[in-house]
Amino acid sequence: MTLSLTHVHGDRVTVAHGAAGTELFSYVYRPEADWEAPKPYLHPVRTLSGALVTDYRPNDHRWHKGLQLTASHLSGQNLWGGNTYVHGEGYLALPERVGSMAHVAFEEAGAEGDRAVIAERLTWHPHGGELWAEEERRIEVHDVDPERGSWTLVWTSAVTNRRAEPLRFGSPTTHGRPAAGYTGLFWRGPRAFRGGRVFTAEPAESGATGESVVSSASAVSPEGDAMGSQSPWLAYVGEHDGRDGHATLVFEHAPSNDHSGEKGTHPAHWFVRSDPFAAVAPSWAFHEELVLPPGETLARTYRVVVADGAWDRARVAAHLEGLAW
Repeated sequence: MTLSLTHVHGDRVTVAHGAAGTELFSYVYRPEADWEAPKPYLHPVRTLSGALVTDYRPNDHRWHKGLQLTASHLSGQNLWGGNTYVHGEGYLALPERVGSMAHVAFEEAGAEGDRAVIAERLTWHPHGGELWAEEERRIEVHDVDPERGSWTLVWTSAVTNRRAEPLRFGSPTTHGRPAAGYTGLFWRGPRAFRGGRVFTAEPAESGATGESVVSSASAVSPEGDAMGSQSPWLAYVGEHDGRDGHATLVFEHAPSNDHSGEKGTHPAHWFVRSDPFAAVAPSWAFHEELVLPPGETLARTYRVVVADGAWDRARVAAHLEGLAW
């Protein structure tokens, strides 16, 4: 169960498992193309058996890179990458609106036994380069379980507004495009995972399994559809190319996260697609903008379980009950 960590300075930190040195992921922090809104990301991410579960610069969206924290609409800027959605005009090439998230320093990067930690400081910038936010990020690996064929990643980000005015987090949906609330922690699955199986903690009210193929054309929150819904966790099951078998990824909100929808909170909703590509994000701004006043901090923690095999709801629920935050 031993983890190891390798740091290629200025480029990436890689976490591997076991005597065979199976690479679980690389955390890449070197700057990339300005048009793609440079920011650190995890890719490749793999199961314990070495199966790939992320994509990198696919031909449909070159700025989709593994698992990364994004902000598609941030006070008029695009820290997501690529073209910017403008209501009534669609997606436009507006390079003057594309910003970045920059690595500053690692506070910690190490592995011991069955745990690994990467703690990093970053800054967020509009296209002009001004300082808009500072982020403290912590990525932890633990609960490595070869018997179950799974391992766990916990991602925590605390983003502090350093502007003299509020930061407004939005999405294409808050700007008029239905079922496109992508922002926040975003996963892009490999091409083979298109048409995967999606289910949440709650079965569909109709009494069905609640497991479904989620289409990009789906309306927001239809009965039994996870798109735009609220649930403590969401699972995505995909089948590999090039090798037999499946993998399951489970995305879960920490109990401390702000997704209850009660007065004074900002509810999070799931953005999920299985067609025309596999993607999941616990969206910060699905139906409405999230406003962060000057000097205040937005803190979120998510757990991602990466497992070999096609898990069902009962197995996911039982596994999560055995994990501690």
